[in-house]
Amino acid sequence: MSLLSQKTVAKKISISGFGVHTGSKVDLNILPSAPHSGIIFKRIDVKKNNIIIPNFSNVSDATLCTTISNQHGVKVSTIEHLMAAFYGLGIDNAIVEVNSQEVPILDGSAKDFVNLIKNVGYKASDVPIKLIKINKKIEIEEGKKFISIDKSNVSLEIDFEIKYKNEFINTQRNKVNIYEDKLDDIYNSRTFCLYEDIEKLNKLGLGKGGTLDNAIVVKENKLMNKDGLRNKMEFVNHKILDCMGDLYLSGYRIIGSLVCSQGGHNLTNKLLKKIFSDNENYSLLEIKGKNLPYSFANKGEYLKSIA
Repeated sequence: MSLLSQKTVAKKISISGFGVHTGSKVDLNILPSAPHSGIIFKRIDVKKNNIIIPNFSNVSDATLCTTISNQHGVKVSTIEHLMAAFYGLGIDNAIVEVNSQEVPILDGSAKDFVNLIKNVGYKASDVPIKLIKINKKIEIEEGKKFISIDKSNVSLEIDFEIKYKNEFINTQRNKVNIYEDKLDDIYNSRTFCLYEDIEKLNKLGLGKGGTLDNAIVVKENKLMNKDGLRNKMEFVNHKILDCMGDLYLSGYRIIGSLVCSQGGHNLTNKLLKKIFSDNENYSLLEIKGKNLPYSFANKGEYLKSIA
């Protein structure tokens, strides 16, 4: 069986928590699924028309999180951390059952999702994976915000920069190779906000479940979390985590080189829409083990070259 075959989780995973924006208790199950089924969200608290596909065209809101909806208006929000875990671990197919409109925030990172998936293990099929390979540079610029993706022969690289007036956060930039680098710091990095923005969130009806247990909060250039940062680049690393999850709404893992400055969910979604607006922008590749040299690590497949 090829290590470049499609994978799902080995058995059912269950986890409970609270939505960071709704504040509602939520139970979530991740179930094994067949090859070519992709990632599917199912709202089990809704009796019919409850299937939502995490695709860039189904993003109905990208304000501070990624929300997907189906044609009947049934939605699931804050999917990006779970999707990033699926992406990094090479999970191609899974059914995600959720009994509320928001995926649980847990500790504000993807760490718990990653650990749970690793603990149950994987079930591989005989069906080869598919990849999207970027053929030419695509970019979007909105004021000071910028995102682009260009072709790459070997991997998915994400080069991300954030700039804050707040002196504690300031400017951070990091670059990671998603298929070759160790991603622990990315998975472990928590969502964050400025203390002065909490009131704004509340007025928007958001952040009802936010606490210092599931978010980093910076007040007057000081960190409010007593346990400190998990890594020196935790702020920008969380943005990379979000970007990974949002990119998986392409439906495939991507071979390309992405650069982003001061972007977020909305800008990444716009980039995907622009990529798929023209078939010449990308190629869909079906990769079989005998055609592709590879290395393999705990978190999934890591590609070294495209044959």
